[in-house]
Amino acid sequence: MRAVVLRQPLDLHVEERATPSPGPGELLVRIERGGICGSDLHYFRHGGFGTVRMKEPMILGHEIAGRVEALGAGVSGPAVGTAVAVNPANSCGACAFCRAGQPIHCLDMRFLGSAMRTPHVQGGFAEHLICRAENAVPLTKGSNPSAGAFAEPLAVTLHAVAQAPVYGSRVLIIGAGPIGTLLVLAARFAGAREIVVTDVQDKPLDYAAKAGADRTINVARHADGMNVYAAGKGYFDVIFEAAGQGATVASALHFIKPRGTLVTVGQGATTELSVSMIVTKEIALKGSFRFDTEFALAVDLIGSGRIDVAPLLSNTLPLAEARKAFELASDKSQSMKVQIAFD
Repeated sequence: MRAVVLRQPLDLHVEERATPSPGPGELLVRIERGGICGSDLHYFRHGGFGTVRMKEPMILGHEIAGRVEALGAGVSGPAVGTAVAVNPANSCGACAFCRAGQPIHCLDMRFLGSAMRTPHVQGGFAEHLICRAENAVPLTKGSNPSAGAFAEPLAVTLHAVAQAPVYGSRVLIIGAGPIGTLLVLAARFAGAREIVVTDVQDKPLDYAAKAGADRTINVARHADGMNVYAAGKGYFDVIFEAAGQGATVASALHFIKPRGTLVTVGQGATTELSVSMIVTKEIALKGSFRFDTEFALAVDLIGSGRIDVAPLLSNTLPLAEARKAFELASDKSQSMKVQIAFD
């Protein structure tokens, strides 16, 4: 089989690898679509993010969908030929956090395409993938693999909106990348009263508007565009920081109302925060990391049409052009969500 392998920053190639066989409790999935995530781009450009660094070649990718091709011993389904989205999170089920119902914080997590442990967990950007049977979530009849590959990032945003009282709230989303734009869809589904999105480029904001944002602001071109939201101790009930920038986390405190909630979704930022402002405005500061049961919910919402992710798919390139796909995904002025076609 062919796979997208990164050996070091910018050293990405399509390579031949042995096609695996499913063991007991496992499925062999023929991957059809894979979406390029921000973490994939961090590996591609920098070899990692934060303290996480690649130490060996790794197949990238974890936003994947395809069709079941073979069943391992003891597996009764999903049946061969079933279209599935693959949940990339493999918690151990035995550690203290898993036993407490918090598999997101598993002490022995095996997340596809991750260098957080060594040997690294190989990813899903390959023509075939072995996964646990329970991790292959059937797509609703009529759903296509392109939509199914959005299940993972949508699940991230559904988990994020569950961290705050979004229903009936005025919401600010900082950063209009794929996660920020999917947050528009998730927040609207959760009952947000008003959604404002900021970014430093126009193209991502165009996608945010298509997703249903009530207002978009390019803060690079309109530096004073947010001033009105800082008056009267702030305007927003809930703010999602999806840019992963320390400066935007700190500035969010000015725009949030007393007793509002600031949810940080973007990773990699470090900053100094005004503890005095957090205290005097009684701001709730929360982090949001990955997802749990939201993955199956994301598959259902996409399949039922209650959330339409199609407008966010900007480009689909064949596997042979994987490097071009990564370069395109790195340019926010040209793309929103870039997928690789494996069929």
